[in-house]
Amino acid sequence: MRRYELMLLLRPDLEDDKLQASVEKVTRAIVNAGGSLSKVSPWGKRRLAYDIGHHREASYFLIHFDVEPSQVREIERGMLISEEILRHLVTVLEDRGPVDELAPAAAARSSDDDADADDRAADDTSEDETDDDAGDADGDSGEADASVVPASAPDPGEPVDEPAEPTERAEG
Repeated sequence: MRRYELMLLLRPDLEDDKLQASVEKVTRAIVNAGGSLSKVSPWGKRRLAYDIGHHREASYFLIHFDVEPSQVREIERGMLISEEILRHLVTVLEDRGPVDELAPAAAARSSDDDADADDRAADDTSEDETDDDAGDADGDSGEADASVVPASAPDPGEPVDEPAEPTERAEG
């Protein structure tokens, strides 16, 4: 079983009893699929970032539950049919599989990451040593050569200076 988080956005014009009935319908679908509820928390009405079906607000509910991954699609299908639900999002919180199966995979991943970091560190030091050796062979005493300007690439987030195309203005 996996632990999931479900965020429901319900229509703001629903009365409290209709809201509770809609949430109960979703929780019943989870339990009928063989899942178990961990937490159901109402967040109240909040303003939406953009209009959804001409609504500027929605009633938010957060539900934590455990269920088999194969059942999630069936639960979502029921939510898509409901007219009270404006939006929903199901996310995986954690995989609650057997510890013996997860531990070797996680250990293998972390050892691969450590090996990659060691390789990068070794590459960095070997480049530094070759640069120092080249400076000593020229007879320099570790001073930088002023005639060599290091090439630098522009930052990916920095705008590139390109000539602007001339635009025609309509006079009138």
